[in-house]
Amino acid sequence: MASTVLGMNTAQIAALTTTQIVALSSSDMAALNTAQVAALTTDQVAAIETRDIIGLTTAGIVALSTANVAALTTDQIGVLTTTQIAALETTDVAVLTTDQIIALSSAQIAVLKTMQVAALTTAQVAAIETGDLTALSTAGIVALNTADVAALTTDQIGALKTSQVVALESRDVAVLTTDQIITLSSAQVAVLTTGQVGALTTAQVAAIETGDLTALSTAGVVALNTADVVALTTDQIGVLTTNQVKALVSRDVAVLTTDQIVALSTAQVAALTTVQVGALTTAQIAALETADIGV
Repeated sequence: MASTVLGMNTAQIAALTTTQIVALSSSDMAALNTAQVAALTTDQVAAIETRDIIGLTTAGIVALSTANVAALTTDQIGVLTTTQIAALETTDVAVLTTDQIIALSSAQIAVLKTMQVAALTTAQVAAIETGDLTALSTAGIVALNTADVAALTTDQIGALKTSQVVALESRDVAVLTTDQIITLSSAQVAVLTTGQVGALTTAQVAAIETGDLTALSTAGVVALNTADVVALTTDQIGVLTTNQVKALVSRDVAVLTTDQIVALSTAQVAALTTVQVGALTTAQIAALETADIGV
């Protein structure tokens, strides 16, 4: 039917019934010019067989109206080639329903351009399957805006690859909820950059699981500001590795509360440098456990 389709004007294309659309083959789809594709109604687009829609050229994909893209079934979305996905206009990406977003595969997510990612709404971002989100490029992660990052579910946060965590902008890290912070794994905490650590709020720092805090690099410990150190819970203080304790800058040691000082283990006290010991206040010295004094 390709030769017949080629000879049709836009009015004739728009007059085709959905039954006639169903009868079109993949080669027929490939033969459609941009004007013909643009003439398709939403009902016609939704009627295209999944095996045939992959025949649409990238120019044809571009020619689809926003309404037509929104009319695509989840089955149609799921079979689009990566080339077709990459050809979607940002205005079209922005109207995809959450069901359509869920239908996207890892391979399709992987080819999203930065402008397409930036066009996603918070609801769309939250709808990306966790297994598919891991396929998002680091450039795609950077393209997420602050609202998008805040909208990520805890399951999505927990599924992020370490390379994706590193790609998060500092301003995005600063808006992570405490629930999102709690979800971070040790491997994810371990790769936090100093800029990201420096952007953490006191509430976020206090929310880091004790088992994950031990993975924070010594550079990360140095990046904690004084308010962050004061915000550490006694449980968090108690699990710090000796290398992390040594990494505390003297001004941060000087603001440790007496409860935090009490929480220090003998090994942690023994790891204090002479500069750190010199920064201790008399109240902090008095709070040291007797067993820790002689180490």
